[in-house]
Amino acid sequence: QIQGEVRIPRSTGTVEYRGVLGTLSTMVRTEGPRSLYSGLAAGLQRQMSFASIRIGLYDSVKQLYTPKGAESTGLAARVLAGCTTGAVAVACAQPTDVVKVRFQANGAMPESSRRYSGTVDAYRTIAREEGVRGLWRGTLPNITRNAIVNCGELVTYDLIKDALLRAQLMTGEHGAGWGETQPGTIPVPAILSPRLCPTDNVPCHFVAAFGAGFCATVVASPVDVVKTRYMNAGPGQYRNALSCLLALLMQDGIAGFYKGFVPSFLRLGSWNVVMFISYEQLQRAATLAWTAQS
Repeated sequence: QIQGEVRIPRSTGTVEYRGVLGTLSTMVRTEGPRSLYSGLAAGLQRQMSFASIRIGLYDSVKQLYTPKGAESTGLAARVLAGCTTGAVAVACAQPTDVVKVRFQANGAMPESSRRYSGTVDAYRTIAREEGVRGLWRGTLPNITRNAIVNCGELVTYDLIKDALLRAQLMTGEHGAGWGETQPGTIPVPAILSPRLCPTDNVPCHFVAAFGAGFCATVVASPVDVVKTRYMNAGPGQYRNALSCLLALLMQDGIAGFYKGFVPSFLRLGSWNVVMFISYEQLQRAATLAWTAQS
């Protein structure tokens, strides 16, 4: 996504990344296998803060937007909830995203030119050289991006899972039908579904999560590319996120907004599958344990 930036001079020695496999092999060959996990600590910090806010608050905010007395949550309430929790997550955890992007780009530089020795040093250096505001660089495009991704992931997962269950596809063999409650199961405030339906299972979660990852990648890729380039830019390179967008459009055209689409989809798709399946199973186990105690 940052390959081809205007500030990076073109030369015969410039490393070019061609495709997913070409990128992986080039990184391993030129930077070593550890480069594939560059910025892992910053990435974990980002996910722990972002995910806990945007996913943990989604169901509560969705209920807040749902009119009292409504039988089910409408699409508008789900979209509003996704946008709200995504924006709140960015406002609270933006520094972790800035450090993640900077630190990963830092690993591609020669050792003598690297600006950060670690994630903690990255926080300190950015705050010292660019001020505290530098840690919130690119907040506006990131709010836009995270709101879109949140809707693409949570709302799409919600709708696909809902459709699969209503059509009784990929459901458990011995579960009740959609909307029924078997003895021992109780309605709970569950994220992405009005109740813990006993008929949903891992294949249902997998398909819904895979579809959510693809939709999120399609709608968020243009914003993601602009956000990544803007946050990685040096002071004064771009006046604002709009100038970054225009520079990318002039240099690479519309195709530039989908640079890195395949690795982005592999990342978002795998993240969604692991996250949603894990969440559903943990939620089910917690609910059963709580029911057994009560």
